[in-house]
Amino acid sequence: MNTLGKVLLYLGIYALLHFAYEVTGIETFKPISGVDESVFEHLKIGFYAYFFASIIEYFLMRRKKLLSNFWTSRMFATIFVPWSIVIIWYLAPALIGKFGLQAELTWALTVTFLSGIIARQVEKALEFRELPTGFGLSVLVLFVVALVFFSVFTYQKPWIDLFVDPLTLGSH
Repeated sequence: MNTLGKVLLYLGIYALLHFAYEVTGIETFKPISGVDESVFEHLKIGFYAYFFASIIEYFLMRRKKLLSNFWTSRMFATIFVPWSIVIIWYLAPALIGKFGLQAELTWALTVTFLSGIIARQVEKALEFRELPTGFGLSVLVLFVVALVFFSVFTYQKPWIDLFVDPLTLGSH
């Protein structure tokens, strides 16, 4: 699958997951779909959207010879997507400050597109390399940890936000 095809597939799945729970109210969608407009939920959507795009890519490519690093590269790229979304997203507030809703939506779409492009480049670079067993095992462990992270915090948000100073929260 070419880069643009993979990124467009990712964007389409992202859009579906963004609204799946909100539109249907089906509880099964909750762990993989957005349940509110928090940054966390958008990171979760990115994670699952890229992983689902990789699963579809696998079935589309299975007639071709798949490289041994197919899943390691896809899992690493999937883990990488949410963090690239954070880094790119917060670039705009860092440089220009707060902006309006239309600009925010445009920036959000741009960030999601760029995260797909970057993840695709990462996976393409990894799939053609000989990777040590330890790297593959580390990716698998981090992937499972990410699954737990996104699942648990869908239902129970952590006690502290990313940008809140814990000293200002008081005792709980």
